[in-house]
Amino acid sequence: MKVIEKIREASQEEGRVVFSFEFFPPKTEDGVDNLFERMDRMVAHNPSFCDITWGAGGSTADLTLDIANKMQNMICVETMMHLTCTNMPVEKIDHALDTIKSNGIQNVLALRGDPPHGQDKFVQIEGGFACALDLVKHIRAKYGDYFGITVAGYPEAHPDVIQSDGFDAGADLIITQLFYDTNIFLKFVNDCRQIGITCPIVPGIMPINNYKGFLRMTGFCKTKIPSEVMAALEPIKENEEAVRNYGIHLGTEMCKKILASGINTLHLYTLNMEKSAIAILMNLGLIEESKISRTLPWRRPTNVFRVKEDVRPIFWANRPKSYISRTIAWDQFPHGRWGNSCNPSYGALTDYQFMRPRARDKKLHEEWAVPLKSVEDIHEVTFCLPTVWNWKNTCETIAVVALVYVAHLQSLFQRFTKFCLGNLRSSPWSELDGLQPETKIINELLGNINRKGFLTINSHPAVNGAKSDSPSFGWGGPGGYVYQKAYVEFFCSKEKLNALMEKCKAFTSITYMAVNKVGNWISNVGQPHVNAVTWGVFPAKEIIQPTVVDSASFVVWKDEAFEIWTRGWASLYPENDPSRKLLEEVQSNYFLVSLVDNDYIHGDLFAVF
Repeated sequence: MKVIEKIREASQEEGRVVFSFEFFPPKTEDGVDNLFERMDRMVAHNPSFCDITWGAGGSTADLTLDIANKMQNMICVETMMHLTCTNMPVEKIDHALDTIKSNGIQNVLALRGDPPHGQDKFVQIEGGFACALDLVKHIRAKYGDYFGITVAGYPEAHPDVIQSDGFDAGADLIITQLFYDTNIFLKFVNDCRQIGITCPIVPGIMPINNYKGFLRMTGFCKTKIPSEVMAALEPIKENEEAVRNYGIHLGTEMCKKILASGINTLHLYTLNMEKSAIAILMNLGLIEESKISRTLPWRRPTNVFRVKEDVRPIFWANRPKSYISRTIAWDQFPHGRWGNSCNPSYGALTDYQFMRPRARDKKLHEEWAVPLKSVEDIHEVTFCLPTVWNWKNTCETIAVVALVYVAHLQSLFQRFTKFCLGNLRSSPWSELDGLQPETKIINELLGNINRKGFLTINSHPAVNGAKSDSPSFGWGGPGGYVYQKAYVEFFCSKEKLNALMEKCKAFTSITYMAVNKVGNWISNVGQPHVNAVTWGVFPAKEIIQPTVVDSASFVVWKDEAFEIWTRGWASLYPENDPSRKLLEEVQSNYFLVSLVDNDYIHGDLFAVF
């Protein structure tokens, strides 16, 4: 969706304020991983869009394109990509535009840009563009109305230097350069209106995070610093925390004055840091740290080609980025009630499904790469009985082997139990950080069944008409009610599965599907079948059913779920570590099971274990 359309929609709701964040491409792989984690947390507060900068002369072109793609499709936030024309051949500009268009991105911030490092003046290369005006005209001429185009505004330059026909060229929106004198910004807006510029003008707010960085940035941009700001900073310039707190205070007061003037859009230059930007928005009452609203139980991609997607199989609930990656090539996404999931094809497993950010990889190593005893020695003792037959000694040997085997499996079960109880923050089967709010309601019950050898990787409790703004279950907007059936997904041995199926005969409301690594299928429902497990009822809307248990998708998901045993967990250990053997044996011998209690009013899913 175009950012200008979002701003226009918001303007129809009196008093509604929209905000956005800017990021830049980090210089290291660790920095990129950390940026995505930070971005993910910030996007949970529902900014109208986020933008990513473009290095001088295209110096970060490949990284910017990659980050923009992941922002739009994996982080699921409306993305605006900066694009500069200084020292940029038209072919490179068109390559960038074609790339983001193919990734479903519709927003561009067109800029002249800075000269490359080491140059102090701009050089127009042959066939290139001399200014942002030419770039805007080119985008409109070649791509028509597909892109929403934003340009930069400079409050501290006289508005006469802005060519009014620059906006006639097709730009929709202005975002300003940083400033610290709010009066200068408000005068800039008024002067722009006086010369006929009518498009929205969004103030760019850069919180002060540290003193030296503040001086460096304002010096580079030739930004005027009010005397009262310098007077406030001078006594505290060596105290970084005090400087940051003052920056939050100043940013808050600037935004209050801007909002009071009738401008209801704010753009925060984050410098890839979240605390100051989030604190300012909290001070303004625009967000609440403990109250994050969701339009659906899962974050909807902003890719223009996925706008009709409003239902998903539950199996990827903890691995949403993997799901998006596997379905990125679908020609048409399911719309409304779940259709024939065999029609669109899920992508084959790729390395992406098992790649982890470096910070997350470190956490998994700390929490999951603990010694797990190999069962290889147990097999040798079990099958190599004493040469001299001694029934008593043999029975004792078998008893000891059984106890040791159970102890080794218990060390494995403890990883899952600790995660369910909140003692671990990571899981090989989850891209998310820690337990989700609704999981915490049943985490003791989950811990109990993990101790019994049912290794859970996905679950949610039954809900019968919770308010749609509930902090634990809410989604879909205000004034509605949400419902869901109790659900749990786990790995277990064939013996435990047999016992479970026998017990399920007395629980007629429970349906189950089970499959092992090679595809052996067991279920008490027909195949294929689709079972709605989450739905919501809202004012002036049809019933929304965003999450289903689907047998065809379950068979696709099982390949990924089983592969995580080796590529997601065993890979944390050295090549010949005995723990790998245990994990490989579990992968080969266990079943993946999906269990639904369809009685969401009176059912008790955990009674079957």
